[in-house]
Amino acid sequence: MKYSRRSFVSSVFALVAALTLALPSFAQTAGKDFTPITPVQPTENAAKIEVLEFFSYGCPHCGDFNPLLTAWAAKLPADVVVRKVPITFGRAAWTGIAKLYYTLEITGDLARLEADIFRAIHGERINLFDEKALTDWVVKKGVDAKKFAETFNSFGVMSKVKRGDQMAMAYKITGVPALAVEGKFLIGDIGFSEKLAVTDKLIAKARAEKSGKK
Repeated sequence: MKYSRRSFVSSVFALVAALTLALPSFAQTAGKDFTPITPVQPTENAAKIEVLEFFSYGCPHCGDFNPLLTAWAAKLPADVVVRKVPITFGRAAWTGIAKLYYTLEITGDLARLEADIFRAIHGERINLFDEKALTDWVVKKGVDAKKFAETFNSFGVMSKVKRGDQMAMAYKITGVPALAVEGKFLIGDIGFSEKLAVTDKLIAKARAEKSGKK
């Protein structure tokens, strides 16, 4: 029987495909769908597996990703915690909306208003980058004006914003939305669904490492 060049090439491709399928699915994503974070960054709670989302209300892609992330986070097991980190990339316009995140977190209005903030900026084209317009908007949404103003301009909130930017530098964040797991892995610039799928795998890896099953 003749073994043609075409048959040889086909056999090689078949062998490569078989070897690829034989590799753990996690190994197939390394270096493409995520990169190791060097040095490893500290997490807030050693008892939990930490997922960070670096984002900005000024980013339309973050607005598109937000409902998917929220639905995904709601189904996570108890040993996983999701923390959101608004960052500015040094943009003055993004500083105010980063302060907005922490202010509403403190006043207790964040969960009910977060989707509205994205919608206001990117759908309704409301200028929430201006402090007065921002204050008027949140007051119309039922936030106490005095409490909001005091918190928004507090040292504590500004410190949180600066800390977020420092974290973004430490994690080498170049774009948002960006996800990181356990201070060790930064998810690549891939589709939203793929981003969450890779995060699930990295959570499983982090869980195995915590339990000593590397």
